[in-house]
Amino acid sequence: MIDKEALCQKIVALYPDIGECDIDVKVDFDADQNTWVVDLKKGRHELKTFLEEGDAEKCLEGIQCVSLGIEISQLKDSIERMPAR
Repeated sequence: MIDKEALCQKIVALYPDIGECDIDVKVDFDADQNTWVVDLKKGRHELKTFLEEGDAEKCLEGIQCVSLGIEISQLKDSIERMPAR
């Protein structure tokens, strides 16, 4: 089983500007869906993406983080484009 703190730290390591842009990242495993939920939050705006367990394992092993990187980048860009409320 993947350690959620390790996965979260890997995401922040790949995208250090997440914290600098006041975007919080949270990672949890959804046992019902058998997938990792990556939750990005900035103020009242929140976006989620799902990461298959195999993809998360490959990323943590340094084999492949492309899919995770694309997802996180798209989520970060979407949050930054959202109008402030």
